Amino acid sequence: MPGFEIVTHVMAPPERVFDISLNVDVHAASMAGSSEEAVGGVTAGNLKRGDTVTWRARHFGIRWRMTSTISAYDRPGYFVDEQVSGPFKRWYHAHYFRPYGHDGTVMSDVIEFAAPLGPLGRIAEMLALRHYMPKLIRARNQYIKQVAEANLTAD
Repeated sequence: MPGFEIVTHVMAPPERVFDISLNVDVHAASMAGSSEEAVGGVTAGNLKRGDTVTWRARHFGIRWRMTSTISAYDRPGYFVDEQVSGPFKRWYHAHYFRPYGHDGTVMSDVIEFAAPLGPLGRIAEMLALRHYMPKLIRARNQYIKQVAEANLTAD
């Protein structure tokens, strides 16, 4: 099963980065390029343990839906979102937040996924998803970093 880790340094406290990472509106804005929007479950504000959200998006020119749940949650250290239904055979995304220096955070995303359709899915993983998914998460994290680092004195 393919997997990867993305590490992002953010100059904001872990609590702030954690909360922003669980915000449905921030997630949708970070994925604007794929027209991702929340269409079911929690559709605005912050998610918490046990919440579900259904996303509608367009990737590779195909429209799809994915419902995920927050299956683990320990603020501000980590949370996990997992696919309940959607395009993957498996989607597991653990988000970790560690203090770093003075009011900084190391945000680590550990992702495991598997495409459906057996051998055809494994070909899709090798040819496209292994490159596309890390790129997507890096873009999302850069957006979270910008939001978390903006207007820190206004909080």
